Parts: sequence; structure tokens; C-alpha cells
Amino acid sequence: MPSGLEFAVDLRALRCDCGEFQVDRIPCRHVFACCANQRLDWKLYVHDVYKMDQVRRVYRARFRPLGNPTTWPAYPRYVPNPYLRRVSKGRPRMTRFLNEMDTRMLRRPRRCTLCGAEGHSRSRCRQSAGRTADGDAQ
Repeated sequence: MPSGLEFAVDLRALRCDCGEFQVDRIPCRHVFACCANQRLDWKLYVHDVYKMDQVRRVYRARFRPLGNPTTWPAYPRYVPNPYLRRVSKGRPRMTRFLNEMDTRMLRRPRRCTLCGAEGHSRSRCRQSAGRTADGDAQ
């Protein structure tokens, strides 16, 4: 091949080292090169599925029409599980299993940086509401 790679082609076993010939069952470029070198007809190595006589044989059979849609059996109605529905807004829920390191009891309680009291954070501090009012007055 011009790329410098070499592939072994076995036309009796219908094999090529590239693997395309076995998968697609259509001659790959290596098979074409081998057939051209040996002056063989490449059409002999195309699988019967791709030939027009096989396609015509498929459509030779008669197809039965479906008939009136009112006579069809009822289609089963599926009800989706609402708990499996993805929420489009907000942060996704955590799906990981919590262990003992994740519990609040093992960590120390929250301490506010404004007043120093435990049990709440700076954003929930009662004194912050008074400070913003005092800060606006100055």
C-alpha cells in the first residue's frame, strides 16, 4: 500500500488483516489491490446480501396491509415514575451514600463570624440586620 503498511489478504478464507472485509463483507481496498495484482474479479468476493437478486427476493413476498386503525389492539399506556424525572432547574440532588464522616454530629457546630454564637452562620445572624441599618445611617 502507498502508506507503507502491509496487510495480509486471504481470499479463500475471506479475511484481511484490517478487519473491514470480515465485518462489512464487502471487499476493502486491500482486497481490491490483491485482486488487481492477481487479475481476479473482485465481484466474486462481495457477499450475497449486497447483490440485487437478494434484494429483489426480499421484496418478492406480498405484504399484508394493516387494515383499519380502529380494529387494532389497544396500546398499553405507560405511566412514568415521577421520582425518576430529572429536574431541569437548580443544583442536582446528591446521590451518594453518606457515611459517618458526613454527619453534622461529628463536626463541630457552626459558629457565626459576626457575633461568635454557635448554631447559625453569618448569613442568618440577627445582628447583621442591625448592622446594615447602622451602616446605612452613617
